[in-house]
Amino acid sequence: MLGQPVVAFSRADSSSASALTRPLGLADYLPLAKPGITALITLVAVAGFLLADPLSVNLVRLGLLVVAGASASAGAAMLNHYLDRDIDRRMKRTRGRPLADDRVVSGASVALVGLVLLGGGIAAATLGLNPLTGFSIFLGGLTYVVVYTLWLKRRSHWNIVIGGFAGSAPALAGSAAALGTWTPGVLAFALLVFLWTPPHFWSLAILLKDDFARAKLPMLPRMGDVGYSGKVVVVSAALLIPAALLLGWTGAVAWPVLVVLAALGAAFVAVTLPLWRTATPRTARRGFVFSGPYLLFVILAIAANVALLRVGVPGGF
Repeated sequence: MLGQPVVAFSRADSSSASALTRPLGLADYLPLAKPGITALITLVAVAGFLLADPLSVNLVRLGLLVVAGASASAGAAMLNHYLDRDIDRRMKRTRGRPLADDRVVSGASVALVGLVLLGGGIAAATLGLNPLTGFSIFLGGLTYVVVYTLWLKRRSHWNIVIGGFAGSAPALAGSAAALGTWTPGVLAFALLVFLWTPPHFWSLAILLKDDFARAKLPMLPRMGDVGYSGKVVVVSAALLIPAALLLGWTGAVAWPVLVVLAALGAAFVAVTLPLWRTATPRTARRGFVFSGPYLLFVILAIAANVALLRVGVPGGF
């Protein structure tokens, strides 16, 4: 329980009888829900909702989507923490996580709460909105927990490509919550989010190549050829431009939003372009640092799209 005394062992003295006891607080438990990722996932769902039905936003349905989506995302994150606790201990980037450094010693409890939150989010979306919304959230959780974390992450460099669908599923959930179906515009937006994941994560993987190698995780297209992987990052970033144009072709966004989305894609390519010549941690850092704000600006542009369409700005090309 939150705030209850828990025995926390460091690995250096885990065999010692003199382990320290201290009460755990919110700061110890909150990282288990990966709040940054959960917030971004929830915003993708909101963007899908606004994109599907920009002219009549039902705030009650949107609020329920936010609660159900955030619950499911937090639950999936907790399951990821539990399943990855062994490799997290081997990486500098992740060894400070609550289960990896043994601050929270009851991994089974974390997994149970994760299952409850994930299942509760799916159930709330299914019963409170419609079955397609619940199914969309279920697909996202299944992809992240089973396909990515359990199956592919430790086995194949395709892990982040296929696992990237977990980030697209919230957009589908947003569309289903708004209209009970997946609209062409939201499908195009889901594709854009799907294509965003590889350059985002591969930039990080180049930056932290030695860390991932230490954990024996094949996170790059070619772990032994960083130069090749850098070129793949640039190509994958370039795919965001036609994805933006496809979104415009569906007519779901006003033309100024289309211009902004295309410009953001071009900026992503410009930021990652140095990786084509030399893939170093310095050049990779630029791509990774830009990738988060890129997706956030895409979501903000979709939010602005609501106002533009309502005042009569034409959509599409």
